[in-house]
Amino acid sequence: MALEVEGKTVETNENGYLVNLEDWSEAVAAAIAEADKLELTEKHWDIVNYLREEHFDNGGNEPNERTIIKDMGKKWGSKPTSKDMYMMFPGMPSKQGRKIAGLPQSTRKGGY
Repeated sequence: MALEVEGKTVETNENGYLVNLEDWSEAVAAAIAEADKLELTEKHWDIVNYLREEHFDNGGNEPNERTIIKDMGKKWGSKPTSKDMYMMFPGMPSKQGRKIAGLPQSTRKGGY
């Protein structure tokens, strides 16, 4: 599977995750989100950037839903609910968020 982004072909695996992490850009993230029928808001970008920071700055850390909710609550000044997060990322915030963030597919099981 592949995406066409800004005149470049970006390879993805059968689940839509990037084959080469170096191919990621905000335009690629937007294309992945569009393929998933999501329109990225500022809060989506907060989560995408948070997941990238956790992965690259913390040894490949894969925050679970509870951790994402807690950390976004600190950032946003009010704690989102699990329902809020799944409305933003119906395919599971920690998994679909990672896909849009251009990170490897999560090997974790479960949401909490």
